[in-house]
Amino acid sequence: MPYTEDRSTWFEGQGLWQHVPQADWTDWTWQLKHRIMSKEQLEKYMTLTEEEKEGCEFANKKLALAITPYFFNLIDRNDPDCPIRKQVIPRGAEMIVSEGETLDSLGEDAHSPVPGLVHRYPDRVLFLVTDRCAAYCRYCTRSRLVSNAQDYNFHPEYEQGLRYIEAHPEVRDVLLSGGDPLLLSDKKLEHIISRLRAIKHVEFIRIGSRIPVFLPQRITPELCDIFKKYGPIWMSIHVNHPRECAAELKAACDRLSFAGVPLGNQSVLLKGVNDDADVIKALVHRLLRMRVRPYYLYQMDLITGGSHFKVGVRKGIEIIRALRGNTTGYAIPQYTIDAPGGGGKVPINPDYVESITDDEVVFRNYEGKRYRYPLKSTPGVAETDGIPAAEAPIVVY
Repeated sequence: MPYTEDRSTWFEGQGLWQHVPQADWTDWTWQLKHRIMSKEQLEKYMTLTEEEKEGCEFANKKLALAITPYFFNLIDRNDPDCPIRKQVIPRGAEMIVSEGETLDSLGEDAHSPVPGLVHRYPDRVLFLVTDRCAAYCRYCTRSRLVSNAQDYNFHPEYEQGLRYIEAHPEVRDVLLSGGDPLLLSDKKLEHIISRLRAIKHVEFIRIGSRIPVFLPQRITPELCDIFKKYGPIWMSIHVNHPRECAAELKAACDRLSFAGVPLGNQSVLLKGVNDDADVIKALVHRLLRMRVRPYYLYQMDLITGGSHFKVGVRKGIEIIRALRGNTTGYAIPQYTIDAPGGGGKVPINPDYVESITDDEVVFRNYEGKRYRYPLKSTPGVAETDGIPAAEAPIVVY
C-alpha cells in the first residue's frame, strides 16, 4: 500500500509528558536529564517485543540506549514495525555479526593522524569532538566509539586537532562530528568554531548533527547567535522518515536558517524504515518545506550487528529512479556508498547512458525514452535533411 500523509499536519505535543511544565519541556537540559535509558524505563510506557527486550539487555555492551522524551513521543507504541521505533529501540539482531561487518567499517582509525581527527580526503578533515549523542541510532557508523559502551575510551583532543589543521594549509574544509557536536556547551562550541575561523586557510566549516531531530530545544537563540557571529556555518542534519519532521524540528530549522545556516539532510537507507519510494518522496518534500536540501541517501555502512537494516543496492537505485522526473531536482539526494575500509564516498546512480562515442551520446530519460545528443562540432550541414547542425533536432528513438 503506498505511503500517504496529511500534508497539513506537523506532529507536535508533549504526549506522555503533558504534566510537565512547558518551561521544562522546552529546556534542552531537562530533555537530556529525563532520557529513557533502560529496558525498565521503556516498559513503563510500552510493551516491548521479546526481540526488543533481548536487544535492551545487550545494548550497554554495544551501543547505549538513550531516547529523549521529545523523540519518544514520535514512536507508535502499539506498532512493533514503527519506523521511528526501529531506529532507537535495540533489537536482538544487533548481536549477530554478518560477513563483511567490522567495528571501524570506514577505516577511520587508519586515517587518523591525531586522536579524534580523520584526514581521508586531500582538502578536508573530520573533527570528532565528542562521543556523546542525545539519542543513539541503532545503525550508528561509530557505534564502536559513541556512548563508550564498547570501552573504546575515546577522549577528544581539541588542541592536537586544531594544531594539526593549522599546520596543514591544504585543509580548507572542516567537518565537526562525533558523537554530536551540538551537545557541547555554547562556550566550548564557540571556542572550537572561533579557533577554526581564525585559521586563514580554513574556508568551510560544517557540523553534522542529529540534535535538531532528537533535541530541537537545543537550537536556542544563544546558539544561533554563535552561528551568526562566525558564519556561514553549514549543517547537515539526519532525518530518515517523514514522521520525524515534527513541528519542533521545523521550528528549529527555521531558527537555523534565519541565523544564516545552510541546511542539508543525510538519510540512511534502512530496511523497514524508508526503503520505499513513496516514503522517501514524502520525506524529501517535507525537508524542502523546512528549508532543508536533501543531500545524501546513504547505503548503510557495514557496522557490526547492522545486517537486519540492510537494503539491496538495486532498491536504492529504484528509489532514485522513481524520484527523477517525478519531483523537483532540489528534492533528489545523491545515493552514495561510503566504500568499506576507507575508500571514500562513491555515487551510485541509475544507468541512463546507453553509449558514448566521439560522435554522440545515446541515453534514456526518466520515462525510458531514448534520445541522442550529437557531439560533432564540424560546421556546415549535417545529415539532417538540410537543417544546419546547430538547429538539428535531437532524435527520439
